Amino acid sequence: QVQFVESGGGLVQPGGSLRLSCAASGLILDYFAIGWFRQAPGKEREGVSCISSSSASDGRVYYADSVKGRFTISRDNDKNTVYLQMNSLKPEDAAVYYCATDHFTDCTGNYYLEDRYDYWGPGTQVTVSS
Repeated sequence: QVQFVESGGGLVQPGGSLRLSCAASGLILDYFAIGWFRQAPGKEREGVSCISSSSASDGRVYYADSVKGRFTISRDNDKNTVYLQMNSLKPEDAAVYYCATDHFTDCTGNYYLEDRYDYWGPGTQVTVSS
């Protein structure tokens, strides 16, 4: 059975940092491009970041303009985990964050299209407030 478990969310003050983790069972995450999405109350889900499989011809990472320079996506394949390091957090970053597996190995510039992704975690809540 395939399952994602996001963790690391919580309450942080503006300017603070959190590291989100996406751990999987039932599949090896490095076989796929992995995307991070977020959804704030009353808003549509949006793409945040994507990291390609280590075997991908692309080998690139992608970030939404709103998080470039502040967020970093990475893999630890020994732990079968993908991370999203979030620094300099802003109130507008508050949302439920989800990880998902792409059915391709390369993220490409269309990483934000949700129909590319096959498996989704239940999400982890990030709250940014003073």
